[in-house]
Amino acid sequence: MKNTPPKFFDEMWLEQYAMNAHGVIDSDEVRELYAQYRHWLKDVTHQQLDSKRQEAELLFRRVGITFNVYGDTDGAERLIPFDVMPRIIDCDEWDKLSAGAIQRVKALNMFLHDIYHNQDIIKAGLVPATVLANSQYRPEMFGVDVPQQIYAHIAGIDLVRTSASQFYVLEDNLRTPSGVSYMLENRKMMMRLFPELFRRHNVSPVEHYPQVLLNNLRAVAQAGIVDPTVVLLSPGAYNSAYFEHAFIAQQMGIELVEGQDLFVRNNAVYMRTTEGPKRVDVIYRRIDDDYLDPLAFNPDSMLGVPGLVSVYRNGGVTLANAVGTGVADDKATYIYVPEMIKFYLGETPILENVPTYQLSKEDELKYVLEHLSELVVKEVQGSGGYGMLVGPAASKQELDEFKLRILSAPANYIAQPTLALSTCPTLVEKGIAPRHVDLRPFVLSGKTVSLVQGALCRVALKEGSLVVNSSQGGGTKDTWVLRPSGVKDSQPITTELNIKQPNPANSQTQISEIIEGVPYVK
Repeated sequence: MKNTPPKFFDEMWLEQYAMNAHGVIDSDEVRELYAQYRHWLKDVTHQQLDSKRQEAELLFRRVGITFNVYGDTDGAERLIPFDVMPRIIDCDEWDKLSAGAIQRVKALNMFLHDIYHNQDIIKAGLVPATVLANSQYRPEMFGVDVPQQIYAHIAGIDLVRTSASQFYVLEDNLRTPSGVSYMLENRKMMMRLFPELFRRHNVSPVEHYPQVLLNNLRAVAQAGIVDPTVVLLSPGAYNSAYFEHAFIAQQMGIELVEGQDLFVRNNAVYMRTTEGPKRVDVIYRRIDDDYLDPLAFNPDSMLGVPGLVSVYRNGGVTLANAVGTGVADDKATYIYVPEMIKFYLGETPILENVPTYQLSKEDELKYVLEHLSELVVKEVQGSGGYGMLVGPAASKQELDEFKLRILSAPANYIAQPTLALSTCPTLVEKGIAPRHVDLRPFVLSGKTVSLVQGALCRVALKEGSLVVNSSQGGGTKDTWVLRPSGVKDSQPITTELNIKQPNPANSQTQISEIIEGVPYVK
């Protein structure tokens, strides 16, 4: 049977390759970056890889790495599927991506400070005043000075690849970005399952992320505090990301608290402890604005801390991320980020936006409705893959129903072309198959703006699907940023923080030698 070249850019295989009668790759036509991995993969069977996948699933379940899907009728916790085949990124390519992500977050932080102060970018006509009517804009923050003018201390920038040289920013996550626990746990799992691969590859470490985050959070405490107390505020065990909250708090060595564990007194926030009240200086909050303080926002909230926002506004505590950051990760605001970079930094954007239609504009709305079957439409404040239409995969009934939703509130939606997301070899039931992927590096702002040399890679496990969200059936992969042999990883933070870089090759876990070949399923 004649093999057809893949329609999408595959990150491992070159466009031309051949299969034998048994569905096994005969060719060694792989990209240079994957040559060493391909050499190892030749001697591995599908059964052995699947055995490792099952081992990972068992270990993840024992540790409790699960999540809930809101609206799921059975209410069962689920494992996010883990793919044992890594995604590999070249160091030069990574350096460009990280520089672009850092540039973007710097501009977004400057934008947030501006719209809550002088609003110069609105006066310049580069961002419409309608941004102030966004439901995520918090008038309570106007005129409030936050430490070091940092609003988004932790940002997740979603990137997609469409060719050998082209990456796009799909969206910015600035409110309570999640997923970093999977980046860290995926790496631990790969080191446990395949220690020999880390001896063959110079993989940049990610294990120091919690320490970098903690140092950055301590750096944004109010001036004069010598030894700041940092806590992580969670909605509690029923939240879909509770595992991550507990994991990150444990890794940073800080207290995991809920709203009932904190109280306000004399313009300060205190934590209840067995030794009496202890003042809290920085709160890494994983609760949305609406539920932070029943006295300031939703009066029915049982998750927050009464009076917290008043203390925050008066400078008695630092919140990470800041109240009101949601206006900057709204999909309608996303359109203006390239202009923000030029306006605030005087620089050309390193990373490009996906071309985006604003449905609040009559001519663009008309075009989108006429070409709905060709486009991806998203709610401007949606997340998790909800409230989204993938036109090419939708039925006529779904298109008709979504058209009515758009017409009822056009300004609530944006539309984008259906990108040809790159594929990466992924272990599936029949062998190894190309599946679409995205990438979420986490940018940390504090004493410096930086990111560790790794990211959350999400993979759409359903054949042909472009939706990578875990709530929509997606899984995750370990992301390897490869450095040339013998070259040490560049420090992602200032040297004064003195974070020791661990060596991934120092795993004492051993596995048996793996032999024979694996089919690559088209």
